[in-house]
Amino acid sequence: MMIGSAASVAEVTHISRHGLWLLLGNEELHIPFAEFPWFRTATIEQITTVEWPSAHHLYWPMLDVDVAVASIRQPADFPLMSRVTSAD
Repeated sequence: MMIGSAASVAEVTHISRHGLWLLLGNEELHIPFAEFPWFRTATIEQITTVEWPSAHHLYWPMLDVDVAVASIRQPADFPLMSRVTSAD
């Protein structure tokens, strides 16, 4: 079976106040809220509803969030970019 094929499933295995853990095949990845802040205020249902449409891409449809798997493995290589500006 090829990673990211229709039979592949991404599964959230744990959520804490620091982040979430995601199982992709045989690999478990930590997604810290400090690096991925859009998950911090999401509901459990929003976080656990995740799709793995390709080997290199994850999608949370209830949050409309796309994440490259490489950005989870090496977040320092992918500086957070947002079009949202803070209201100071």
